Amino acid sequence: MTNEIYKQGLIIKAQSGFFTVETGEGLVICQLRGKLKQGRAVGDIAALGDHVQYTILADGSGVIENVEERKQAIVRLDPRPQGVYQQVLLANADQAVFVFACANPNPKLRMLDRFLVTTEKQKVPAVIIANKIDLVENARELFNVYESIGYRVIYTSTKTRTGLDELKAQLQNKVSALAGPSGVGKSSLLNEIQAGLGLAVNEISTAMKKGRHTTVTRQMFALDGGGYVADTPGWKSLALWDTEAEEIDAYFPDLRDLVPQCQFSDCSHKHEPGCAVLAALKAGTIHPERYDSYLRLRAGQE
Repeated sequence: MTNEIYKQGLIIKAQSGFFTVETGEGLVICQLRGKLKQGRAVGDIAALGDHVQYTILADGSGVIENVEERKQAIVRLDPRPQGVYQQVLLANADQAVFVFACANPNPKLRMLDRFLVTTEKQKVPAVIIANKIDLVENARELFNVYESIGYRVIYTSTKTRTGLDELKAQLQNKVSALAGPSGVGKSSLLNEIQAGLGLAVNEISTAMKKGRHTTVTRQMFALDGGGYVADTPGWKSLALWDTEAEEIDAYFPDLRDLVPQCQFSDCSHKHEPGCAVLAALKAGTIHPERYDSYLRLRAGQE
């Protein structure tokens, strides 16, 4: 059998070794070909967002013959008795979309900083949604530091319908990993963008959060007009698992261009003479809260 007769598709749902593949002509439930599972698996062979080649069996089900190379993946480490396993939350994401509320609940910007460091590490572009702007007068003051260092921030409110068209356009024709703390209004935003979408995403998210021993379904949902969104809870536990403390500055866009200007190549940016980061902090060109987030992450703190 040659690659020429394999069909191609996209995994849009993964559950207990069964993969729902979008084929362009409908959905096919597939399992992995045995040869793909040979040897000790150190990570997910196939995952949500993977592009695959498959064949159809007589009963209408499918067999995944090959998994195409990922451009990147959002990965979480899962310690197991036989060793640490790399669990893929979402493969081939075009962007991570982080939803934080301006109030009710108050924005946890250190959590956002941690999320952003993870996207920088895993090479996933990030977009920030500052939701519930109707509850505050200073939404841009809360989030403008992120705009100033190059992140796109979309200011939204379902009450005033602000920013909904901009958010919808940002999601169109992309595979988006969605994340954010509880209560920030993700479901309401998605329902406004597409009827029933928030409810469907929330049902999967709730099931995923029930516990590690329940059957976990990972799923992404099609957007009218093109694109997919996948809720990806667990970013807080997406530890920088293979990252040394001295690497952390590379994942802060506001710090990394200064690092080569430091007097010492192993500068920790805490106390050294000739530190360009400390000089920028003193000059007010680095936000002190961002610098504090850097110190906390470098020290392995939340």
